[in-house]
Amino acid sequence: MSDIEDFLAMLAAERGAARNTLLAYGRDLHQAEELLGGDLANATPAQLAKLGQGWSSLAPSTMARKISALRQFFGFLMDEGEREDDPTHALPRPTTRRPLPKILGHAQVEALFQQAEAEAKSDRPESVRMLAMLELLYGSGLRATELVSLPMSAVPRDEPFLTVTGKGGQARLVPVSKRAKQALSRWLAVRPTGSQWLFPSRTKHLSRVRLFQTLKELAVRADLPPEKLSPHVLRHAFATHLLEGGADLRALQTLLGHADIATTQIYTHVDAARLVKLVNERHPLAQSRRSD
Repeated sequence: MSDIEDFLAMLAAERGAARNTLLAYGRDLHQAEELLGGDLANATPAQLAKLGQGWSSLAPSTMARKISALRQFFGFLMDEGEREDDPTHALPRPTTRRPLPKILGHAQVEALFQQAEAEAKSDRPESVRMLAMLELLYGSGLRATELVSLPMSAVPRDEPFLTVTGKGGQARLVPVSKRAKQALSRWLAVRPTGSQWLFPSRTKHLSRVRLFQTLKELAVRADLPPEKLSPHVLRHAFATHLLEGGADLRALQTLLGHADIATTQIYTHVDAARLVKLVNERHPLAQSRRSD
């Protein structure tokens, strides 16, 4: 095995990296090796500097991903004793700003649920299913793929939790609210039988594409801009509104299934005025001044 394959094997075994992650890292590293025309593991700082020049036309986010792959690769080589130096200091440092997630306000979420609940009163299976999926997207913060691929075995019986398999095959327990349990019970009463999936389709389970379509159709009926609604937007709303309510960032990391808390920290963009108020009201010095 080459050094690149050894590195990818380590990512898979020790970090549980998902298949798509491994493919992206492998592609970036092999492309870098081709650009250098030689063994990437023995590249010099001067050679890596030329890589940066060759990537100058790439988007900052793409360049940042490639640089991250290289830094991790050379860090692995040093850990394994294959190199004594880290040449990645010669790589450029693109300035990237991660875009803030699209956010739904409380009033918009309320309008969405009002529409879904009104339609579910008809007991039409499609409408009851929509309400159940909406409750799990906004009430539990599930990803689109996690939702549509839920097996029947994941449905809670006595305990208010779903067992969800997230990115990299990592399983986690996700709380299910009383509202979501009620919506799930209604769905199970009208759900077609004979499938292992909670949200079945004709062949397997409901597709991500169909989930996106049904959400946008619901948005139109609720007089909301359809382009502003997606499963990921509802996941963002779940996270943001929990933080607004005082949730701990570490707890939110667990609920969302983020491997790195840096991913969760993007949600700290919530109302700055609320954060200032929180410090003024909850900081120990503020408390002592009031008592004085």
